[in-house]
Amino acid sequence: MNVDKAVFVFAGAVVLAGLALGTWVNPYWYLLTAFAGLNMFQAGFTGFCPAAIIFRRLGLKPGRAFCAVQEADGR
Repeated sequence: MNVDKAVFVFAGAVVLAGLALGTWVNPYWYLLTAFAGLNMFQAGFTGFCPAAIIFRRLGLKPGRAFCAVQEADGR
């Protein structure tokens, strides 16, 4: 698995968790889904994604989508 795929899997898990928690626990959990969506939106324009930096530091292979993260991270 590379960084790109890990970011997509993580973002999808956060969105699904936010929807489930918002439905069955408290509607304020929908804010987690909104946060994930806003983060994906800004990452699409800027290339900056904190999750990509973390996955890169954990040793995952780089992908094509977050090349700017590697350069900003000094790698």
